[in-house]
Amino acid sequence: MDARQWLERFAGELGVDAPSEVEIASILELAAEAAHSSERVAAPVACWIGARSGKSLAELIEIAARVGGD
Repeated sequence: MDARQWLERFAGELGVDAPSEVEIASILELAAEAAHSSERVAAPVACWIGARSGKSLAELIEIAARVGGD
């Protein structure tokens, strides 16, 4: 099973839509920002925190860059 298939199945189990390709790219950008300006563990946790905030991916990436000092 590839990542896309796994995400589709996981989303289905949760009763939500899986992210689009554009959303996946933005999520990975957010994760990269967190991991590159801190430690790898910050990437998934930053995505989890961001999801709880209700902010858009664009806002989250902007905030992550600011926090990281870029």
